[in-house]
Amino acid sequence: MLRRSQERPPVHIHSPAEIEKMRVAGQLTAQVLKMIAPYVQAGISTGELDRICHDYIVNELDAIPAPLNYQPSPEYPPYPKSVCISLNHVICHGIPGDRVLKDGDILNIDVTVIKDGYHGDSSKMFLVGNVPLKARRVVEVAHESMVRGIAQVRPGATLGDIGHAIQSYAEAQHCSVVREFCGHGIGRVFHDEPQVLHYGNPGEGLRLVPGMTFTIEPMINAGKRHIKALPDGWTIVTKDHSPSAQWEHTILVTEDGHEVLTQLPGDPL
Repeated sequence: MLRRSQERPPVHIHSPAEIEKMRVAGQLTAQVLKMIAPYVQAGISTGELDRICHDYIVNELDAIPAPLNYQPSPEYPPYPKSVCISLNHVICHGIPGDRVLKDGDILNIDVTVIKDGYHGDSSKMFLVGNVPLKARRVVEVAHESMVRGIAQVRPGATLGDIGHAIQSYAEAQHCSVVREFCGHGIGRVFHDEPQVLHYGNPGEGLRLVPGMTFTIEPMINAGKRHIKALPDGWTIVTKDHSPSAQWEHTILVTEDGHEVLTQLPGDPL
């Protein structure tokens, strides 16, 4: 996800050849998340999950893990791992390490793969054992928020339509939407225009046209929306320590609607 910025370069419209490369990268990203699912169990460390993902991306998919050593701007230290793993009250950018999963944890695994110069970006939530109702519920609300946002994507719709669909649903469920980070354009560039806010008003913002590709990745908190950055320069947590959840897909605007580039055939969103 992209931290909101005031700099607004032009939005890239992808050619058919570029779209095909985006499809390949998106499908590989989805394969990583499907591969790692059986390993997400109590007793495994987040660092081991990262290692398994790294080896699969590099050795099996012949691709590049985009987060590894990624540095979006000079104030960020290079990201030290190949995927982001965010547990419980971590909103995003959790760094895998020695933390061992235990019964009741929720976690987001965020995967970005580069293949032939193009990025695929997706994340999903995983539940470990007997998860408390409050945490389970925010996972469900975050997923439905993403689904409702994706449903808005079609030529002529606006980014505000997406944000409003997400915000109105999440807040009606007494959850909150993180505002400091957003979805983003993606292609040859990891974090590109447009910025896709997860809140907003219908009919406002950039109008969608075929060939745009971007992520929709709402970060939803069970408590208040306020965030806190940890000293590692990456990890973002809920200020009130309430559980947080996020789901993400890379979306293509088509001539008559949208295509979810990071959804495997036959799999649910």
